[in-house]
Amino acid sequence: MSNINMKELKEWIKDILIAVIVAVIILQFIKPTFVRETSMMPTLQEYNFLFLSKQAYRFGEPKHGDIVVFHTALKTQTGEEKMLIKRVIGLPGDTVNIEGGKVSINGEVQDEPYTLEGTTSGEVQDLVIPDDSLFVMGDNRQNSIDSRDPAVGLVKINDVYGKAVFRLYPFNEIGTLK
Repeated sequence: MSNINMKELKEWIKDILIAVIVAVIILQFIKPTFVRETSMMPTLQEYNFLFLSKQAYRFGEPKHGDIVVFHTALKTQTGEEKMLIKRVIGLPGDTVNIEGGKVSINGEVQDEPYTLEGTTSGEVQDLVIPDDSLFVMGDNRQNSIDSRDPAVGLVKINDVYGKAVFRLYPFNEIGTLK
């Protein structure tokens, strides 16, 4: 091999190594994911492509309205762990009530324009959220397995995999999630 070809090869190898290192670093903070269910409609549609911040709660606290992906004890049809995406409704120390289709947090009825039906099924009475947990619900309240269901229940903050922060697809809805 000539010196020029060897020099060019070394440059290519260097560029590829830098790209791999940058990709690994980025993936420590950001995780791409697809929405696979309809429980977050109308906010998120099935097959939306999102970026999750994996470090969001290492540097900050969850907030009402955050959309999070978390680990569950539920299994997929293939027996794998099922992860869910839901909206944070109740934070540690909050008292959650669901009655007559309305959600109240600490005695205040919530305005939830992001819900599909505008009403919430189920009943929850004076549930105080422990220090290490969150109460979460899907925006499609009639079609969501969430904290109202004993199969999910309260979500431990340590089980939160990431906070949904950016939608990349569909392209006409690219942008941050509020």
